Amino acid sequence: MGDWMIRQASMADVEPVAELRAVVLRTDLERLGRYDEQRVRQRLREGFTPAHTWVIEVGGLFAGCVSLRPAEDDHWLEHFYLAPHLQGSGIGTAVLRELLERCDRDGTRVRLNVLRGSPAQRLYERHGFTLETEEPVDVFMVREPALAVRDK
Repeated sequence: MGDWMIRQASMADVEPVAELRAVVLRTDLERLGRYDEQRVRQRLREGFTPAHTWVIEVGGLFAGCVSLRPAEDDHWLEHFYLAPHLQGSGIGTAVLRELLERCDRDGTRVRLNVLRGSPAQRLYERHGFTLETEEPVDVFMVREPALAVRDK
């Protein structure tokens, strides 16, 4: 799995994250007929909130990011991108597990959306996310907090 850590993001991270987003989402967005070279980066820049975002580093180098944005009674898992050469290595699973454990301790439901047909949907399903609604491009999923962790 490698030597990884997460750290709080800063505004200095916005461009590396925007670039990674473009790389990671390209195949799925092209398949869905939605890829736009500028828009994929600009949407990230417009929604980037360092206070709710963590950068994933592997061996001290930028490798990905993830956001957990608080909403009314839940959190939105957003901008979860891992460099393609690290996908399937267990790092994404470990990062997701750590974030979900935090939410479980707080008794917080987690929501997300994933592009229709994305392999990432299987990762989320393995961690207890279930289908909430589907649209032509997006699949919305939700995960209730694990009671076993909350009751400890």
